[in-house]
Order: sequence, then C-alpha cells, then structure tokens
Amino acid sequence: MNWTAVAAIYRFEMARFFRTLMQSFLSPVLSTSLYFVVFGAAIGSRIDQVEGVSYGAFIVPGLVMLSVITQSISNASFGIYFPKFIGTVYELLSAPISFLEIVLGYVGAAATKALFIGCVILFTASLFVDFTIAHPVAMVAFLVLTCLSFALLGFILGIWAGNFEQLQLVPLLIVTPLVFLGGSFYSISMLPPVWQTVTLFNPVVYLISGFRWSFFGMADVSIGFSLAAIALFLCTCLAVIWWIFKTGWRLRG
Repeated sequence: MNWTAVAAIYRFEMARFFRTLMQSFLSPVLSTSLYFVVFGAAIGSRIDQVEGVSYGAFIVPGLVMLSVITQSISNASFGIYFPKFIGTVYELLSAPISFLEIVLGYVGAAATKALFIGCVILFTASLFVDFTIAHPVAMVAFLVLTCLSFALLGFILGIWAGNFEQLQLVPLLIVTPLVFLGGSFYSISMLPPVWQTVTLFNPVVYLISGFRWSFFGMADVSIGFSLAAIALFLCTCLAVIWWIFKTGWRLRG
C-alpha cells in the first residue's frame, strides 16, 4: 500500500475544503437553524412528542443524516469529476498507484468533510433542543459508515457524470427525495399501514432508523437490518468501483 500517494490525494482534497472553510461551516449552521425554525417551531408546536421524544429532538438524527448524505455525495463526486474534466485523471491513472489507493484518498477526504459537517450540525442542534445520545459508539459507527458509503456512491457518480449538471442529477432527483421520505422528520409508524409497507422499500429508512436508535434507543426497523443494509450498500459500491477501474469505464477513451 502506497500511503504516501494516499496522503497526497487526501491532503490535496482537504486543502480545497479548508480554503472555503467559512462557507463549509456557515452553510450547515444556517440550514440547520432554518429547519428548526420551520419544523421545530411550526410543526413542533402541533406535534408534542413522537414515541416519547420531543419533536425537536426527534428530527436531529434526520437532519444530520440529510446533510451527511448529500455532503458525502457532492464532495466525492466533484473531487473525482474535476480531474476528469481537466484531464489530470490520466496522470493519476498512469501513476504507480492502485485503484484502492486512489479511492482511499478521494473517498477518505470526502467522508472526513461530511463527518465534520455532521459534527457541526450536532453542535448547532444542541443549541436549540436538549437531547442525549444513548449509544454513542453506535452513533459514531453509523455516522462514519454512512459518510464512507455515500462518499463511495458520490465517487461513482463523479466518474459517470458527463457534465456539471449530471453531478447534481442523482442527488437532487433521487437521493434527497429518498432521505425526506425515509423518516427524517417523522416516524414511519405515523403512516397508514399501506404506506408503511411501501416505505420499507426505501433503503434510506434503514440508515435513519439505525442512527435514530443510537440516540433514543428506538427504531422503526430492527437495528440488525439497519447494519446489514449499510454493509450491503458499502460492499456494492466497492464492487462497482472495482469494476470501473478494471474496465476503464468512463475513465479511458
């Protein structure tokens, strides 16, 4: 393993992040504050508690997951798309480093950025509502696995995208709706039975449910299913990336 190459890619990507640190910091703080104003105040005044948890605290895990998922995808997709756009990806591919080292550098940096955003949102949320984390180790594990998994997905999207518009296509039209409909701001037990069944086909439900369990010890689906879902998603993304580098799809020619 060429750790020097991994560190070089990682530092390069993180340097871009620190150049816009103020924007990276202010954006999640403002968006989280707005969510609490809209959902916490407007809707929370009509919904006192959800399964024994105040509504303001209940939406905290959903807010974190919403931002972490979108940030992981956008950071990783742009990170690999830009070298492909300006042509420097060919220098990367011709260098004496493996695809695993390339992925570790780009995905590691994207996951680190998303993890930072998640911590900022948690701190911001603590200024609005009181909440405790029942299983802190599980919370960190879910947060890290989510950052890594969706950074891998973003890496795939960055290779697939043919222009800057396509970078936003999947996150805006597919991922964000799935997160909103995955129980970010409500419990799926509040839905009619038919829609509860339909919602279980949404893979994001299992991620949000497991993450919420780490906070409050309650979940819409079994914690075992949540862990299996995120592990399966991570392995699938790794397999797709391995195939991309093996075949050169969208990278060569």
